[in-house]
Amino acid sequence: MFSVSLKDIEMVLHDFGIFKKVSSYIELQCYNYENENQELKYIRLICKVIFTDNSAVVARFRNEADVSLGLAEAQGSFAELLRLNGISCPLQYKTDGLFAKWYTINGYKVIVTVEEFMAGELEYVDMEIAGKTGRLLARAHNISEKHGFHVRNKVLFNPFKENDLFSFRHFNTMSNGLPEREQIVFHKIVKKYNDYMEILSPLKSGPCYAVQGDISNCNMYQLQNGCLGIFDFNRCGDNNLYCDAVMQAVFESRLMDYPVNYTEKDKDILLSVFLEGYQSERPFNNTQKEMFPYLYAVINAFWSVDIIWDDKSLLKEYNRKNYDAVHKWLEEIWKRLSVPDAI
Repeated sequence: MFSVSLKDIEMVLHDFGIFKKVSSYIELQCYNYENENQELKYIRLICKVIFTDNSAVVARFRNEADVSLGLAEAQGSFAELLRLNGISCPLQYKTDGLFAKWYTINGYKVIVTVEEFMAGELEYVDMEIAGKTGRLLARAHNISEKHGFHVRNKVLFNPFKENDLFSFRHFNTMSNGLPEREQIVFHKIVKKYNDYMEILSPLKSGPCYAVQGDISNCNMYQLQNGCLGIFDFNRCGDNNLYCDAVMQAVFESRLMDYPVNYTEKDKDILLSVFLEGYQSERPFNNTQKEMFPYLYAVINAFWSVDIIWDDKSLLKEYNRKNYDAVHKWLEEIWKRLSVPDAI
């Protein structure tokens, strides 16, 4: 099993030009893929390294199937581009002029990156934070587009592929197993989904640029002046910037940590506040405004929690052959797909 010592860490940090005395380190995240397959030597270890002067850096050790040296370098370069253009991001350290390097440590080959540790991680999202996050994302999008920056990597929030917010693919697995009554509603839903995706299809072939890809409260921090910053570019890749904005807005309003007194109505308002903040820096054009109800309807209708994950989700009720519950879900999905003046 992969492990590092203070000596290993100091060796790496010296390579990255950091010669401060290390006092200790804390594992922030550790994932050993060997637990799934003993033949794999894939790992992910993220450490906060603390120096005797109480400053700190974050060292990331990774060997994962979908992470190459080129990808790690591009992600570090994008974080540094944002930082140099006014977005608060951790300073990315270099070794031999690059942000990432292969090492062999205790018999494991790992890609290592080192960045400044930023205090002030957000505990939750409220109305003020939502507006600030929308503005932050818009500014990052403007920088990415202006510089024509690309990171060739799949992202969590591409609406034209399987993503972390909604899943038509899972919904569609029921196509041949429903009773006649449910089949009728099912096929109405599929037709409307296809109609909506046709409306949205110009976005699929539109230009894509680098995005951070996972702006959540646990990946943001607040400075003493109230400004927000972002870290963790592990999910950074190319996406249509409009799609990224809409899907990040839904993500922000549904899957963050919130103040204990927040209601579902408050979370709905967060969506609007986020988008208002975004558009104050990067306004939607008329076509994007026209497309918004259709994209939102698709996300809302096939929300992954309701389709897959919840104990009483559509697919779990389907697998239980609880067709009355399935029918209620189908009626609810049909309702969610309703768009004023829709086709």
